[in-house]
Amino acid sequence: MAFLRTGLIQETDPQIETRRLWLRPPVMSDFTAWAELRAQSRSHLTPWEPAWTENELTRWAFRRRLRIHQRDQREDLGYAFFLFEAGTGRLVGGLTLSNVRRGVTQAAALGYWIGAPFVCKGLMSEAVRAVIPFAFDGLELHRLEAACLPNNAGSIKVLEKNGFVREGLARKYLKINAHWQDHILFSLLCDDAAGWPAGGTQ
Repeated sequence: MAFLRTGLIQETDPQIETRRLWLRPPVMSDFTAWAELRAQSRSHLTPWEPAWTENELTRWAFRRRLRIHQRDQREDLGYAFFLFEAGTGRLVGGLTLSNVRRGVTQAAALGYWIGAPFVCKGLMSEAVRAVIPFAFDGLELHRLEAACLPNNAGSIKVLEKNGFVREGLARKYLKINAHWQDHILFSLLCDDAAGWPAGGTQ
């Protein structure tokens, strides 16, 4: 695995490579692939995401999303990645490090989604494993946080496979699919990942 560091370290966009994937920030030319994959995966994604808006898959909405991602990266508030298959270049899904807090906290929130054709192949576990050294070594964070619905067995597996530890249940934590829902809270500390090869699991 290789990655280029960014944020306060370098001005180049972060890019991460694994055996089966490569990760980079989204750009406008990704719109068609993104819209097609999201539309194809709607029934798979909607139970786990905020309610989709009427213009969710429009070019305008995608451009607005990119502007937010670019602003967040520029201000060291968040880092967004699209995931692509290494062999085919097909868009697989997305991953974000959001709500970056500095000062005495040095933490960020991990979020991700994967298209329906690519579930149950271990690709998201591989992507999360790859972004861990970027978060701890590249961004010099102390803590990664994640939250998922108690019935999202796939997401729980991704987090636990990468060493995230359950910290408790947050009641009505996020408004998902138009309803306030409980979430299991997970965390990973830089000390937890210190002994892993390339920041991944043993």
